Amino acid sequence: MKQILQNLKTGVMELAELPAPVMQPGHVLIQTRKTVVSVGTEKMLVEFSKANLLQKARQQPEKVQQVLDKMRTDGLMPTLEAVFRKLDEPLPLGYCNSGVVLGVGAGVIDLQPGDRVASNGPHAEMVIVPRNLCVKIPDAISDEQAAFGVLGSIALQGVRLAEPTLGETFMVFGLGLLGLLSVQLLRASGCKVLAVDFDKERLALAGKYGATIVDLSGGADPVKAAEAVSTGKGIDGVIIAASAKSDDIVHQAAEACRPRGRIILVGVVGLQLRRSDFYKKELTFQVSCSYGPGRYDDKYEQGGQDYPHGFVRWTEQRNIEAILTAIADGHVNVNELITHRYNFKDAVQAYDNLKGGALGILLDYDSSPRVENTIETTVVHSEKIVGKVVAGVIGAGGFSKSVLIPALVKEGVQIKYVADLQSAASGYAARKFGIQKATTDYQQILKDPEVNTVFIVVGHHLHARFVVEALEAGKHVFVEKPLSINEEGLMQIEKAMNSHSQHLMVGYNRRFSPYAKKMTSLLASRTQPMTMIYTVNGGEIPADHWIQDPLRGGGRMIGEGCHFIDFLQCITGHAIENVQAMKIGQQAGLPIRDDKMTVNILFKDGSLGTLHYFANGSKKFSKERVEVFSDGRILVMDNFKSLTGYGFKGFKKMKTARQSKGHQQEIAAFVRAIDSSGVAPISFDIMASVTRATFKAVKQSN
Repeated sequence: MKQILQNLKTGVMELAELPAPVMQPGHVLIQTRKTVVSVGTEKMLVEFSKANLLQKARQQPEKVQQVLDKMRTDGLMPTLEAVFRKLDEPLPLGYCNSGVVLGVGAGVIDLQPGDRVASNGPHAEMVIVPRNLCVKIPDAISDEQAAFGVLGSIALQGVRLAEPTLGETFMVFGLGLLGLLSVQLLRASGCKVLAVDFDKERLALAGKYGATIVDLSGGADPVKAAEAVSTGKGIDGVIIAASAKSDDIVHQAAEACRPRGRIILVGVVGLQLRRSDFYKKELTFQVSCSYGPGRYDDKYEQGGQDYPHGFVRWTEQRNIEAILTAIADGHVNVNELITHRYNFKDAVQAYDNLKGGALGILLDYDSSPRVENTIETTVVHSEKIVGKVVAGVIGAGGFSKSVLIPALVKEGVQIKYVADLQSAASGYAARKFGIQKATTDYQQILKDPEVNTVFIVVGHHLHARFVVEALEAGKHVFVEKPLSINEEGLMQIEKAMNSHSQHLMVGYNRRFSPYAKKMTSLLASRTQPMTMIYTVNGGEIPADHWIQDPLRGGGRMIGEGCHFIDFLQCITGHAIENVQAMKIGQQAGLPIRDDKMTVNILFKDGSLGTLHYFANGSKKFSKERVEVFSDGRILVMDNFKSLTGYGFKGFKKMKTARQSKGHQQEIAAFVRAIDSSGVAPISFDIMASVTRATFKAVKQSN
């Protein structure tokens, strides 16, 4: 199938050939018929992509601070590489889609193939969307009218926040699609409307919808217009649907309002607010969040968990339904908002009109898509392939593209497949790294007899299941940490390992770092048990982040803490005997406490390791610090960039120019073990014991 992708680094837009999406539980598979280009949002993204690096930085100052923080801990070059990798990833454009249902996933019972639906799917011949982001189209409206459903819901959410009542007067700043839709919705609510813009054609449309126009191109003053229409009392509220860098719009909106008026921001404008504007009148200012309640809530959008109708009357899905009903009933007219129509095959040319003041750009999909879940890439880098490993990579997220796949390429591994549920992700990874096939169906990897090794880099909750499936398919398996997020999954893996002889390895890269090698070498002559302190300055992650979810991420100790416990086990060279743990007390009233925990680990040789995993520290401090006390000597490893010895003959300091956490060495060891039919780099007993240590730590600290 084809899909529009925008490269934020180069500014290049393309109509890319990608693997078609596969069915997922709770989702709806749709063949697209019409999409609308969101002129405001998509123009902003296109212009951002074409800006130089300095201009990009000026547009996103909050991201600059994140870069500076990363630079302090990771160094200059790794940080710049990470920034360029992020910018180089293709961005799917579009979110206003109408089409026909091709199939529904498990749990979807109220839609069936052949139904017409509106969704937030991107500009692509086929899309798959969660059920809560998909709405059945009424028979009375066309596909092209329905494609405005999501844009209309954005305008509707802004109007709902303004709480207009019959007889009130509102001003709408900016008459793009959102502004003109807002004008119609306010008029349908029985309000007087002042429509403010420079564009005479858009002003004329607003006038046709019953608004009083305020023509800025002719020198009209919106504040004076508000005074005139309200006989000096001030208007009841303002919807700002404009896109501008200036703070003047908010200032004018405040001046135009009556005491206790409401200002709702739907667009993007400068927000250097003047306290006096709001203080004197006790004005309310609110930023509207996209389609409405449910937006950016994974449990609602991806998990299908709806909000109770009686408590949350208008969710994002119900807002889309309301807009489609309003269009069907004639309260909202979208036909006149369409200024340009293009066939989807000419979609890239359509974006040239963003500079020319286009209003509604409609893309028409009149041909059947190429429905293939696996596609061949045109460029395959085969000249450097060595060894016996023929690999399939499941998961094309950031870690795969920045660490795993480059390491495999460097080792000369033949990567036959890269799989991801996101078509753009697998397609991009395949093209970038010269991988033979991109797919959205990971089962193709397991079924291919030529593939002998599978690399699993998916959500934590899927690790155990995918490991078992790959082992049963006869493949060697590398899985990123954690091995499993619960005891049941680990037991299933143990059962599969007892029935198969392939190699299984967890991504415990730190034990392969040059720092781990040097430390174990220096400590090889010890005669007594060691004491070790591993301090992890993990940084705060929101409580609703997926890794904090016990069912998806396992929590940070299970999801990440295994790394550090394995490192301590590697340094001792002995098995884990006992685990004790405590986390911060309930008195703190924190929603998440598992990320502020101390774990004590006793090893078989009597060595004691203490892991401090703290998420409440400063970003200016090292992320990881290890201190080892042994036989009157001390080793201090700081952030995998330096190692200092105290009391060691012939050793004082080791430094590397950048962090060296052992990722490349880890992959090399795993590949060599397969090529040589040798022993696994880490025994399964160790990997299982480390995993169980995290389970015990979390259970003990509850």
